[in-house]
Amino acid sequence: MSNLSISPAKISYVLPNSIAEEVGFEVGDAIISINGTKPRDLIDYQFLCAEEFLELEVLDTQGKTHQIELEKDYDDDLGLEFETALFDGLMQCNNHCPFCFIDQQPPGKRDSLYLKDDDYRLSFLYGSYLTLTNLTEKEWDRIEAMRLSPLFVSVHATEADIRIKLLKNNRAGQIIEQFKWFQERRLQVHAQVVVCPGINDDIHLEKTLLNLASFHQGEIPTIISAAVVPVGLTRFRPQEDELIPVSPEKAQEVIKQVQSLQQQFYHKLGSNFAWLADEWFLIAQAELPPESHYEDYPQIGNGVGSIRQFIKEFQTTANQLLPSKIDTPKNLTWVVGNAVEQAFQPLVKQLNRVENLTINLAALRSNYWGQEITVTGLLTGQDLLSGLKDKDLGNGILLPSVMLKHDDTCFLDDMTIDELSTQLQIPIFPISSISELIGTLLDD
Repeated sequence: MSNLSISPAKISYVLPNSIAEEVGFEVGDAIISINGTKPRDLIDYQFLCAEEFLELEVLDTQGKTHQIELEKDYDDDLGLEFETALFDGLMQCNNHCPFCFIDQQPPGKRDSLYLKDDDYRLSFLYGSYLTLTNLTEKEWDRIEAMRLSPLFVSVHATEADIRIKLLKNNRAGQIIEQFKWFQERRLQVHAQVVVCPGINDDIHLEKTLLNLASFHQGEIPTIISAAVVPVGLTRFRPQEDELIPVSPEKAQEVIKQVQSLQQQFYHKLGSNFAWLADEWFLIAQAELPPESHYEDYPQIGNGVGSIRQFIKEFQTTANQLLPSKIDTPKNLTWVVGNAVEQAFQPLVKQLNRVENLTINLAALRSNYWGQEITVTGLLTGQDLLSGLKDKDLGNGILLPSVMLKHDDTCFLDDMTIDELSTQLQIPIFPISSISELIGTLLDD
């Protein structure tokens, strides 16, 4: 990537008992080159390190450069983790989608919150979605040469004029030709469609899903799956964006439309292929599909089936770990977004069957984002403060860590857990897993 300069790959973690620890790598060291090549990203690093003989140029924490030679088994991992997956910087988005969440945040926050990721490498490594509008010929060649598949692509519409209108980018109209490119090279894609009422819904949504399904054929289907997601809007979005929120009536309409197409797809393709995000059912106040509906959860990262999967995991774990009684009475408040209030009622009942344990579900909406129906991950410290102040919260708050910034104690509005705990005058227990939740309940 000629427009991006390559920095040394700075090490953030050395795996115990690994080759890297044995050689003497330390956190803060950085790899400049491997066998004479500067890795641009984690993909290059993994590819270059697959060799049996490695000559590494390393910059230590004192600023000194060292040459390290080592021999290992082919494909053996060195045991290093890095501060970032991209050593030459982030490829940013060149579209202007009105529904982009980055543009729907309040101004004045730290710069990193406003970076728009449209990088095919993060798509391959972590499943983030990209639009394919900013790739040069060199990057297309790299995708082919390194077999970077599957990628995750934000489609939104397959009709050129509709997609150009949505992305506000003339290159957006090439999407069908791009999928043919993947098809010819036997490379694969997971697709997503963010539905914006009045723009890409109704007949446009049907045409998009039928077009995408036409690429789901053969031994290696080009498009493996498609997720259908409702547009999420906040009060900070530009007022001239032409977007309207998804109403319960619109959600019911989309559910009916997509479920009808799913029947066609299953009959023809042997798969539902197009998947409705859980939010549609929450907005429509409709029953979630049964667990059997989701096949192998191909779009779990898009919130398709995540609630069903969570409920199943919760019930399995609770059946294994929950006692019939705890010795010391305990009363806790479990905070969630109001979108899952109905779905979580059976879980609360299961917990409250434990003698001496009382769990109260606090299902909140986000005034911060201006959303009537709010998923748990978007609740902020301010939302919790206004929603819980002056309420009897028992002995503490169970806080799903999905509300917090990655590996941090801050909410999305920069309030910290400690600040919230002080203002509410109650302990807060961040919970990152079901077993951790149950462990907190049982902890004296």
